[in-house]
Amino acid sequence: MLMRTDPFRELDRLAQQLMGPGTWSKPSAMPMDAYREGDEYVVAFDLPGVTADAIDIDVERNMLTVKAERRPVAKADDVQMELSERPLGAFSRQIVLADTLDTEHIKADYDAGVLTLRIPIAERAKPRKISIGVGSGHKEISV
Repeated sequence: MLMRTDPFRELDRLAQQLMGPGTWSKPSAMPMDAYREGDEYVVAFDLPGVTADAIDIDVERNMLTVKAERRPVAKADDVQMELSERPLGAFSRQIVLADTLDTEHIKADYDAGVLTLRIPIAERAKPRKISIGVGSGHKEISV
């Protein structure tokens, strides 16, 4: 079994605590995965504890921007916080999308704290066959 080690993880966590949560002018990053699945490009963002109405997705030309905000949970007056490690505030991620993706038909789903965007591959980017006229007959060649 492989283990991924990050010697700076504790330093990053400490810096995050000292600098405070992200704000809309200086948001924190959110972890993501990106992969191709068939004729779609899939991007998944981890946003645990964020409500769906606190997520904003925007596409301008080929720039995809995802913003989210984790707000504090309302607590009763007699609650005394003992430990608070879950970051609150704003999170943001920008991705430059290739011209081969169809940004007009992006689908977004949010389930169990994971925002999944499915972006179809544009028809013009898919492989196609081109026929070549040879004498009186035609022959197809794969591109």
